[in-house]
Amino acid sequence: MADLSDVETVIAALVETILYPQGTAAPSILGTLTRVYRGWPNPAALNTDLAAGNVNITIFPDAQSRRDTTRFIDPPAPAAPITPTLTVAVSSQTAAFGGTASLGQLAGLLIDNAAFVHRTQPGDTPEGVAATLAAYIRTTRIAQLSGASITIPGAGSVIGRVVADQSAQAETRRQTQTIRLSCWCPTPTTRDTAAAAIDQALSLTNYLTMPDGTAARLREVGTLVFDQSQNANLYRRDLLLEVEYATTASETLPALIFGLSQLLPNGTATQTLLG
Repeated sequence: MADLSDVETVIAALVETILYPQGTAAPSILGTLTRVYRGWPNPAALNTDLAAGNVNITIFPDAQSRRDTTRFIDPPAPAAPITPTLTVAVSSQTAAFGGTASLGQLAGLLIDNAAFVHRTQPGDTPEGVAATLAAYIRTTRIAQLSGASITIPGAGSVIGRVVADQSAQAETRRQTQTIRLSCWCPTPTTRDTAAAAIDQALSLTNYLTMPDGTAARLREVGTLVFDQSQNANLYRRDLLLEVEYATTASETLPALIFGLSQLLPNGTATQTLLG
């Protein structure tokens, strides 16, 4: 889910790329050390920075500016498909496993319409998955294990499959929050340069991508200038940004690995889960 802290973090990262387009190892576009961070500045540390000619850019939520803008609550929607990292290849009566046995996967063999399925566990390997499935198969028939391969002598049909659990996400609430982006600068020129660069870049940014993959609407709703009102070395300009973002909930959907279709006398088909 996207939280207010995520909004602040994403804005801070964006501002950092604006002021340090070549990365923080290179000088900022202001030609001076520029700190970009969430929260309100510490007065003593700020005064020290201003006296040294440094700039502080802070990202802080305006109090009592949050509004609920929830419109419609939709059912969970599947996220991007997750591709299994474990593989299985079948040749005649032999199934060979490979890849990586990450968690959240089902590996199975359908042998003459009998299903044998294993859910990956911590520390699993392709060899471990094959050994587990071979042990299941041996409860009903012969299975020969060699490394990550299983051979089933006499099998008329061998089907191997690997599937991964899929995720779904639902938006449970939507809200707007005003974020105060403040430029704390030692000179009017530095303040004007910093604020103008940030303002121009943000004007080209309509949406922010949140860590959960959702998009947050960004727009500027005002700006304020403070000249020496708090400190003789302080020149400050605030950009007021309104961000509309979603609160989401995620859930894991188990995957179907094997199904059996049967044609009934009335011509309808039924499907039952085998594993």
